Amino acid sequence: MTDLTPEQTAALNERHRVRMERKKAIIDAKIAAADKKIGIIIVNTGNGKGKSSSAFGMVGRALGHGMKVGVVQFIKGAMSTGDEMFLRRFPDDVSFHAMGEGYTWETQNRERDVVKAEAAWEQARRFLSDPVYGLVVLDELNIALKYRYLDVHTVIADLLDRPEMQHVVVTGRGAPPELIAVADTVSEMTDVKHAFRAGIGAQAGTEW
Repeated sequence: MTDLTPEQTAALNERHRVRMERKKAIIDAKIAAADKKIGIIIVNTGNGKGKSSSAFGMVGRALGHGMKVGVVQFIKGAMSTGDEMFLRRFPDDVSFHAMGEGYTWETQNRERDVVKAEAAWEQARRFLSDPVYGLVVLDELNIALKYRYLDVHTVIADLLDRPEMQHVVVTGRGAPPELIAVADTVSEMTDVKHAFRAGIGAQAGTEW
């Protein structure tokens, strides 16, 4: 930062104080207006890294607040991830179900993928009908919807029929517009740069 005279520093600090004072008034008003407490649907989509990572970060946050968590992984399941291995240390707090058989380009069997997705959705339904679960993570559900392994309207109906205070996080690329329309919070991860394109393979602790 360029050296400032004491007078310039004082003026800069005062301008900052006035801006932050105005900003605080605006934010405080918005917080006061947001007085509803209800379970929300969160969708993490896009081609960038971090969709599942964000969801599992929310799992840790929910556990910190004493909530019980249900996790269903679509597509994934051929290999154990760090998320799964860690969360299985807390069987009383997290019910973890990895119910896929791997990436679609590895399985190469749509009929079997559909059967696995349908079984995974039955488990998801059990979570979505049980108010004891404060947070439900449906990891890579968007992929199952994208390839039409599941009917999007059936999925949405089940999501909307869940307990009032239950939160749901859905991850995966290509979230369908119907799901985005009913979601409360939608984030799209953007791929700016990825180590894989530089020839660096997926590694434990960062990708899985």
